[in-house]
Amino acid sequence: MNVPDASYGTALTTFATTRFRGPGCRTCRVSVVTLLIANLMIISSGCSSLWGKSDRLGDPGDGNTLKDLLQVPEPPDLVREAAVPSGMKFVRVEGVGVVNALPGSGGPAQPSALREMLMEEMKHNDIPNPNQYLERADTALVQVHSIVPPGARRGDPLDVTLRTPVQTEAVDLHGGWLLDTRLRYQQRLGGTTRSSEVMSIGTGEVLTRFDREGRDDEANRVQGMVLSGGTVQVDRKLGLVLRPGFSHVKMASAIAAAINRRFYFYDGTTRRGIAKAIEDDFIEIEVHPRYRGNEFRLMEVIRALGVAPESSATQTRLVQLGERLRDVETAADAALQLEGLGEGAIPTLLDAIEHADAERKFYAAEALAYLDRHESIEPLISSIRHDRAFRAPAFDALRGLQHHDVAPALADLLHDDSLETRYGAFDTLRRREDPSPSITGQRLNGSFSLYQLESRAPAAVVLSLRRRPEVVLLGSPRPLKIESFLRGPGGLLIRQSDTPGKLRLSRFQPGQDDARIEVDATLPGVISGIARVGGGYGDVVALLRSAKTNGILPDQLAMDPLPEHHRQYYRDDDSSDRDFDASPANDD
Repeated sequence: MNVPDASYGTALTTFATTRFRGPGCRTCRVSVVTLLIANLMIISSGCSSLWGKSDRLGDPGDGNTLKDLLQVPEPPDLVREAAVPSGMKFVRVEGVGVVNALPGSGGPAQPSALREMLMEEMKHNDIPNPNQYLERADTALVQVHSIVPPGARRGDPLDVTLRTPVQTEAVDLHGGWLLDTRLRYQQRLGGTTRSSEVMSIGTGEVLTRFDREGRDDEANRVQGMVLSGGTVQVDRKLGLVLRPGFSHVKMASAIAAAINRRFYFYDGTTRRGIAKAIEDDFIEIEVHPRYRGNEFRLMEVIRALGVAPESSATQTRLVQLGERLRDVETAADAALQLEGLGEGAIPTLLDAIEHADAERKFYAAEALAYLDRHESIEPLISSIRHDRAFRAPAFDALRGLQHHDVAPALADLLHDDSLETRYGAFDTLRRREDPSPSITGQRLNGSFSLYQLESRAPAAVVLSLRRRPEVVLLGSPRPLKIESFLRGPGGLLIRQSDTPGKLRLSRFQPGQDDARIEVDATLPGVISGIARVGGGYGDVVALLRSAKTNGILPDQLAMDPLPEHHRQYYRDDDSSDRDFDASPANDD
């Protein structure tokens, strides 16, 4: 056997530290220890001269000796010092599909790469005569994409966006239906486009950009979306990647153990932690049920965890974090670390919500909410009412808080003067596991939902543009002021009726029987009537938007007025010098 030269050992060591990445995948690492053992086995079979007088791979002290490579790194104080999050990016998935059921506003798709892609998809699904199908005036080829968030699980709904390419003669997607479209993550590598497995499937009723915006631009008529039209097909894993100086199987296990001491749940009768050390530099994270829908918060808390088990030093850390909670510059991070400490941090956080100013009180209440403490309800509701910057995260915290007082407190916000507060409260109630009994909707035509909510605030009409197609009537909106007629899309026409308190609603479509009904001259009556004559969510959105533009809808009309995340909180000039006995700030 030939004796390997020194360059072989160097090359093997270099290979052992190489990382390989694939589209949409986490980092994969070849184990240094495994390859070193393989190297030793090769050498020991009769080639011991490589090692010579010592077992080193390099010069002493340069970090490349076998002893150096096997040594366990010193544990960090906090997880974030040793690891960075993985899987926290939003992934765009794409595909090519067909919109059908168009009232003659579709058109042939010209020869192109997109048409060839769609033809392959249609053949794969055994659709007969795909060429003839794409030539019809009631179909249109569309490019489709969706965004898969971090931590998404199989079965989760997604909004889908679509548009026609320039190689099609379609002029309007209103009234169309997106057929099942398979969406994949795509990446350009070495001049070749690589596609992942199917990550989502999209289908459903199209809401065009013109329907919701009304700008008479040709492009707006061939762009649209399907609310909750996508369905996630594969779970997206979260994780932590250990920094090079901390990559070691024992370090990965220690960090996973620290996470599991704090975050676990019961799978039947078995207690199971959310972290699993997969490799010496990767820890897989399962989303804890309390943080579903707020995976970024979970990852922030995990990275703020201490690595060492609880000990006498924990009390010292609590005192230090209590001091940091008093400083506005460090209060947010201190609250995260206290949330990570769990039950033992509750007295410190309770003290803060009793004595802190508005900003620090919010940070403490937010942490308490994720610890399922009912004391957080009142300060979070106060933050929603008075501090616009905290509304969105406060609603997030209340959504998963398991206490019977949450729903009544949110229901009381339905009477607030702020429309985004009212709609945010409705959205949070509807998404909770124990929604208020007053939050019940009516499903119309299998297409969208209509909610009518009591509110002492001025009446408003809200249309959803994300997650779910729904119309929400807050208060008692006044009837439409139709003097002669109101024309809507899809052949809709509304006129005054000879019967007092009634309106005549008609729908005329090519190739279909005319539909004529009488409806109550109220907004719920008109919306229900549109569904009764076969209209969909796009018809309702376009008609209400047109009615408001023309002064026919007298009350406020808003589209998706949910509170925004990442708003800037502006402190008073002297807020940094305040202690817990300072008076609350008001940011509105």
